[in-house]
Amino acid sequence: MIRGAACFRKLFQSSAVSSKVAARCYTAQAAVQPAIYSSDEESADIDWDNLGFQLIQTDYMYMTKCSDDGIFRKGQLNRYGNINLSPSAGVLNYGQGLFEGTKAYRRDDGRVFLFRPEQNAIRMQIGAERMCMPSPTTDQFVDAVKQTALANKRWIPPSGKGSLYIRPLLIGTGPILGLAPAPEYTFLVYACPVGNYFKVEERLIEADELISADEVFCTGTAVGVAPVGSITYKGQRIDYKISSDLSCKQFYSRLVGIQRGVIKDERDWIVEIE
Repeated sequence: MIRGAACFRKLFQSSAVSSKVAARCYTAQAAVQPAIYSSDEESADIDWDNLGFQLIQTDYMYMTKCSDDGIFRKGQLNRYGNINLSPSAGVLNYGQGLFEGTKAYRRDDGRVFLFRPEQNAIRMQIGAERMCMPSPTTDQFVDAVKQTALANKRWIPPSGKGSLYIRPLLIGTGPILGLAPAPEYTFLVYACPVGNYFKVEERLIEADELISADEVFCTGTAVGVAPVGSITYKGQRIDYKISSDLSCKQFYSRLVGIQRGVIKDERDWIVEIE
């Protein structure tokens, strides 16, 4: 408890975290209990041409737990559904939780791929260190994402129609009253089919940067690369060019080309799910 309290004091004193973070939990080999997987031929009854970004319940979710001994238990796939949570859970009382977001893509030949999932795992480890939480290793994180994608394969949109959005969660589910790390943590992964969408982030930025810029675009794990058409500042509307020769369009085309296999992946960013 003393060690945990010290960790929380450090959390409030500074949010600086080293970029080199090692996983803090030893991972047991994931064991999947028998489950009835949907066949590749069976596709979900969805209008793929009108997918937005809203929750659509899929078939399975992955779950594993880590108690105060610092070891994540064997994970398994369960039917998607509600989970039991104590009113005094760490995530409810002190916000001890975080989430990641990645996607599974289907190519024209039907094969399914992930895009740099190990980077999502590393980012979760960095966030967990900051929140005084144990975290799954990179191998367990990627394995859990793969299992979740395969179990929900029929929900992956056809090539060019969207993707299967995969959301890993790491939350303090153990009951705790005082300000301290939770005694138990849950690593959970669920998925949902989504179409292309854009997310807007509001933050402070120098107005001169916007006024003098030739183009403005947003980027992120979910956005990809999205051009900004205009920004209004003090009643003045600043318009930006939207054309195929802009840098953001070129970045986006190259990114999608790598994901779809049209452009050679020279950096080993693509991970096939088999």
